[in-house]
Amino acid sequence: MRNRLKIMCVGVALIMMIVRVEALDNPASQSGSSTAAQEKRRSLSQFTKGDGTKACYDRRKQPHTAVTDLHFHSQPFGGPSIPYKEQMDYFDRSDVRFVLLYGIGQQLPYDSSCTYYLDCIGTPAKPGMKNDFENAANYVEYPQDNTHVALSMSFPDLSDPEGIAERIHLLDDEYPSLFQWVGELNLHKEALRGNGHVPASIEDIGRWKDFMLILEERGIPLALHADLGHDDNPTEHLHLMQEVLRRYPDNKIVWMHMGLSRELVDMDPVQHIDLMSRHLDENPKLFLDISWTVLAEAYFDTREKRSLYVEFFNAFPSRILAGTDFVAAGNKTFEVYWNEANITGEILADLDDNAFRAIALGQNYFDLAPGLAEKFEAPQICRE
Repeated sequence: MRNRLKIMCVGVALIMMIVRVEALDNPASQSGSSTAAQEKRRSLSQFTKGDGTKACYDRRKQPHTAVTDLHFHSQPFGGPSIPYKEQMDYFDRSDVRFVLLYGIGQQLPYDSSCTYYLDCIGTPAKPGMKNDFENAANYVEYPQDNTHVALSMSFPDLSDPEGIAERIHLLDDEYPSLFQWVGELNLHKEALRGNGHVPASIEDIGRWKDFMLILEERGIPLALHADLGHDDNPTEHLHLMQEVLRRYPDNKIVWMHMGLSRELVDMDPVQHIDLMSRHLDENPKLFLDISWTVLAEAYFDTREKRSLYVEFFNAFPSRILAGTDFVAAGNKTFEVYWNEANITGEILADLDDNAFRAIALGQNYFDLAPGLAEKFEAPQICRE
């Protein structure tokens, strides 16, 4: 009995030690009364544009993960979403202060029993305006003090561009000036083919000109999911993005996931980085999104590959955007979001100070989104 009690006490001690260690890494568990904990937190005021006297950002004490989540799907593929106020709490607890809310560009029918489209192969998943109206209604009803929230139009079907411009004006009528981004839209998403997705063709891309002119005039970025290809042919679909860049050189384009996907996890990183570098050099209004745990697990997963991408990001510090690609399905929890934010943000710790300020601290986002550079700026990095 005495030995069993001793073992139980040791077990409890180990559990308490683990809890204390996790508490040091997770801002959600830090006490608000602790001065040390407060010094590690990030506040919105730290990024508000002012007279230049704000405190610098101490990378030794403050989080290395992104202060932005520029790829967050607040609506799921199917079923209920995490309640909006709970989503906002996730950001606050994670020290994420700038959020770009997407709907979802491939929504399952309302009566589908699935929350994820790949669990319902054969069931059509189609773009629509419902997501955008719901996001806008939540945005208006629940204003945020600790997090800057922006809205993205996710309704356009790029393979059927007829009427997109008119629907943009419909959102203008209902929610003037609220939507400052467009995406994530599917140019070609191989994973969605089993749910009725039709990739945009070269001819379809040529018919985008009406709505692309609206975006160009307003300075609104367009975020595209455009698969490069697949493991058997890594660049099979590259010509589609190249056509977009050729036809619309004056539009701000964000290439989501750097063209990578679950269907393309074995591409040679040197080949991929060379391809991305050439496209960035040739297209000054092209930007890359590095969200999604797939990238971290397939391309940032070894020291050698990770160092190649760190060098790449350091070489193009003003062209990279950070986010999670979290989909807020109602069956997920804060712990799932926290885990994805850490996985997608881990590589940011290795960036040099210039790239870290631009990417992790959001300066690229402030410079890219309409009107934000007048209100926000990333703090300078503390020098030793």
